[in-house]
Amino acid sequence: MADTKDIRNIVLIGHGGSGKTSLAESILHKTGVTNRLGSVDDKTSICDYYDEEKEHQHSTQSAVLYVKHNGKLLNVIDTPGYPDFMGPSIASVPTSETAVVVISASAGIETVTRKMFEVASKNNMAKVIVVNKIDAENIDLPELIKDIRKIFGVQCRCANLPAPDNASVIDCIENDSGDSPVMDVSSAHTDLIESVIEADDELMEKYLGGEEISNEKIASVFVKALLEGTLTPIVFTDARNEVGVSELLDLISKYTPSPSDAAPKVIKDGENVTELKADSSGPLAARVFRVSFDPKTSMKYATIRIVSGTIDSNTNLIINEETKGVRPGHVMKSQGEETKEIDSGVAGDIITLAKVEELRIGDIIHDGNIKGIFEVPPIPEPMFSLALEPATRSDVQRIGVALEKLSEEDPCFKITRDQQTKELVVNGLGDLHLRIMLEKLSKQYKLLVNTKQPKIPYRETITAKAEGHYRHKKQTGGAGQFGEVYLRVEPAERGADPSLEVKWDVFGGSIPRQFEPAIAKGINDVMNGGVVAGFPIQDIKVSVYDGKHHPVDSKEVAFRAAGKGAFIDAIKKAKPALLEPIVNIEVTVPSENMGDITGDLASKRGRVQGQEMLPGNMITIKALVPLSEVTQYNSQLKSVTGGRGSYTMSPNHYEPVPGNVQQQIIESHTKQKAEES
Repeated sequence: MADTKDIRNIVLIGHGGSGKTSLAESILHKTGVTNRLGSVDDKTSICDYYDEEKEHQHSTQSAVLYVKHNGKLLNVIDTPGYPDFMGPSIASVPTSETAVVVISASAGIETVTRKMFEVASKNNMAKVIVVNKIDAENIDLPELIKDIRKIFGVQCRCANLPAPDNASVIDCIENDSGDSPVMDVSSAHTDLIESVIEADDELMEKYLGGEEISNEKIASVFVKALLEGTLTPIVFTDARNEVGVSELLDLISKYTPSPSDAAPKVIKDGENVTELKADSSGPLAARVFRVSFDPKTSMKYATIRIVSGTIDSNTNLIINEETKGVRPGHVMKSQGEETKEIDSGVAGDIITLAKVEELRIGDIIHDGNIKGIFEVPPIPEPMFSLALEPATRSDVQRIGVALEKLSEEDPCFKITRDQQTKELVVNGLGDLHLRIMLEKLSKQYKLLVNTKQPKIPYRETITAKAEGHYRHKKQTGGAGQFGEVYLRVEPAERGADPSLEVKWDVFGGSIPRQFEPAIAKGINDVMNGGVVAGFPIQDIKVSVYDGKHHPVDSKEVAFRAAGKGAFIDAIKKAKPALLEPIVNIEVTVPSENMGDITGDLASKRGRVQGQEMLPGNMITIKALVPLSEVTQYNSQLKSVTGGRGSYTMSPNHYEPVPGNVQQQIIESHTKQKAEES
């Protein structure tokens, strides 16, 4: 068991293909954990152990590793790099004090790299930039360094530089001489030292006064400079040939913060804020950031970061706001899919628990002395959807259990049952995301499904005031049914509270107050199923102002039917309209494709909101566009950009559908109802 001060937690982030997993494999090999260098291409990677990861040769889940180097315990989180799998990546960021941002020397700074750097910055993390694949042909490292400083800030300084043969690197922290084709080693050393001492006023004053600053003093301030953001070191590696990896490990173990060095973690409970330092003798507080199921045994594993306190096999763990605790049984360290049992985990460490079925990503674990939730980065909203149905009826029950397990593993994989269409809908971050999740459903759970595009979640509303009336009268020979309702409807503010309040304006006892809930139920029956096209109604106010009752025949069922009929009558008179979901879309493409993309978005009724030029001849186009127009955007974008484009979507608001589109939707609904009847 390591002391908290000797733990270093790092998370590898960056775009897919930058070499994060290769770097992690090289770290394992260099520290003697493995006796053979694992490879993504050879399907021998410790990190990518799921069948889907081996087949597609990229990570779909975060992998947890640990090594020992120079007396320090290094916990390493290797995260996915493709936009479709950013959920596990973002969930992993708060586990660590240091984000290692991996950039391919040949591809440069890509979309996910920028987004994940921003996530790490907002999480107040120390950051180290690794320029990987320095053996690639036709690369311009001086230009890449300029791009890094332009995008990520002037505090980005070279901590080492490639040697002329790219077979080794030259230290620029303690060394002020040497020969590198990238830049002058002496200048790199001076620039880095100035960024370090910027974090310490006393050292800065001595430096400006001409006093020489010793390497020991530089080392003592290095961690502070990383945490305060005055320095982001750049280092160079060729992970596949293990060039620069030992030097990276040295930098991490010597210069990056331990959990004890970092700022306290914040827990919020409403207005109450609690700050927790990494103290093993403090109150227990931990956060679940990864959940997985063993492909062979289906055993559940939950990986957690201990923020404060200590966990051993007998610790009573309370999850979120539960009152009853659970015992972990076994405390383990994960090495990819392998686990090793340990006596206990201390504050700052990353451990894995098995068979604690209640745990989910984002859960807080405590000892009863903590209340609230940790501040964590927001997870992207999954906007890409498919409707599923089992290939065979016998799989109906099994599919729900399997999909629930997949959703536990990936916070951006959501399952919903559409109340209107009765469709089982899965939501993800893109076509690739859902395709691989369904591959996993087939291979791991032996379940085949048929897929189709789900219906767009339109909404109905009204654009004018109107009154409605309905008399429900039924005589069957015995006791009858009678209820009569008059009501008014009027538009409410767009996007208002979706819950409907029915105002009771009945005076004089024309309808006894006891029937108010029944009338409200009748109105809500219509709210859920719509009037003109079968979609839920929103942005509406309702007032019941008159009616009649019968002392014998009036019953709840009669007034429920009367409320429903009067509401339908009013809606039809109130100039009903359809609303469609509008989403934010950010499209990043080569600049030569800008005209094609803006023109295509305009043809989809999109409204361009802005553009941002990026290094590497790339541009990000921001727009608002109807969701119905971009359900297949992934394949369209690949076609236009030759696979070089990427995009993200998030919900924004609802707005009225154009008249011609509304008519088509209503006609389709009418035809479907006629066929069903």
